[in-house]
Amino acid sequence: MTQEIALVTGASRGIGLEVVRQLAHKGMRVVLTARNVEKGESAVKELRAEGLEASFTELDVDDLASVERAVSEFEQQHGQLDVLINNAAAFADWSETPSQASLNHARTVMDTNLFGPWRVIQAFLPLLRKSEHARIVNVASGSGSFGEPQFGLTANPVAASYAISKAALNALTAKLAVELKEQGIIVNATGPGLTATAPGMEKMGARPIPEGAASIVWTAMLAKDGPTGGFFRDGQQLPW
Repeated sequence: MTQEIALVTGASRGIGLEVVRQLAHKGMRVVLTARNVEKGESAVKELRAEGLEASFTELDVDDLASVERAVSEFEQQHGQLDVLINNAAAFADWSETPSQASLNHARTVMDTNLFGPWRVIQAFLPLLRKSEHARIVNVASGSGSFGEPQFGLTANPVAASYAISKAALNALTAKLAVELKEQGIIVNATGPGLTATAPGMEKMGARPIPEGAASIVWTAMLAKDGPTGGFFRDGQQLPW
């Protein structure tokens, strides 16, 4: 069997880096992307020191020219793409409520969390279509769900821009899944749950990074007859 290749955005640290690590352990060739070249190259060195197969490509999801350069470089080196994981995201401002939010800030968050993945998907679709088993994973969040009891849309008013952008990402996932189903491309969202990606988050009940990353990896490893258009955590369907 031909070795599959995956690309992960926003993967120089935290949950993105751990997703790259776990996919590489599963035998995939993984391209780690980040907008900061120094941090991206450092992360790849770390992985290679562990004996894992990974490479780096500079990619800023907010910059169309950067995305197009990354696609060109990727096509020259690899020819096709099997798994695209849209992990890059703007951080949540836990004090922000919708009535007090800066709309300039909200636009910035929306551009990264919604239009960033949308931009990357459109650009990489020709390479995904060359795969016999293409998967797109949008890293969403329970904050963008109506069913999340602690951090969801109806649970509290905070992190407004982040939550609304993630709800929109779920909507994009559903629309793409319908469009691409007949082309054999699986599209799902995954909410890894509150994960300890910053100091002090453990006190909020956040789980270790490897556990959150494993939830994303499960979605990336779905079989050809796996679900599409879903929202998952730890292999279980979540409410939108």
